[in-house]
Amino acid sequence: MMMERDLISKKELLDEKGISYGQLYRWKRKQLIPEEWFIRKSTFTGQETFFPKDLILARIDKIMNMKDDLSLDELAGKLSPLLPDYEMRKIDLMKRNIVSSVVLQRFASGDSDKVVYSFEFLLYFYVVDKLLQAGEMSMEEGEQLLQTMREHFPKFNGKPCDLVFIRKMGVSSFALISVPAEFYFESGVKLIARLSVTECIEQLKGKLV
Repeated sequence: MMMERDLISKKELLDEKGISYGQLYRWKRKQLIPEEWFIRKSTFTGQETFFPKDLILARIDKIMNMKDDLSLDELAGKLSPLLPDYEMRKIDLMKRNIVSSVVLQRFASGDSDKVVYSFEFLLYFYVVDKLLQAGEMSMEEGEQLLQTMREHFPKFNGKPCDLVFIRKMGVSSFALISVPAEFYFESGVKLIARLSVTECIEQLKGKLV
């Protein structure tokens, strides 16, 4: 089974969003749009540029909505996949309801209220909470996901990645993959969820402002 994101061509993107070639590449130079999202593919007319459709459409909408209030440099800081130097105490995390109390009770019950979490650990809790809230994952699978994030996310070192959650015959697995990527599974594998970790980072930054 093929697990590939839907793509949109550069021409389709410019037409759909009413933006110019110059705007698009200015945003790229300012690192508002990751280099990895510009995908060169051969077509019958020659080489064309494509983008992961869901990611680029969401990103363009976000840029358009925020560009009147923030400079491009400020926008770049908000949209960067790099983790900010940010920390939060457990008690403040609970008070602000960044993640549900259920997640903290299950996965952080041994931590005192005064323990301080880095942004990276806040992200791990946030991703687990996101899938639990969607009703797509059990608590036991949440433990498995948390371990996967802790073990493998740091290896990407700020590069965009996706979380893939699959299940076959009741056995679940998680993987973190570079973006963009296409991958294939044997028959019988069900894709439960595919999350853009970069989007999760942006969402979490927004909650922490």
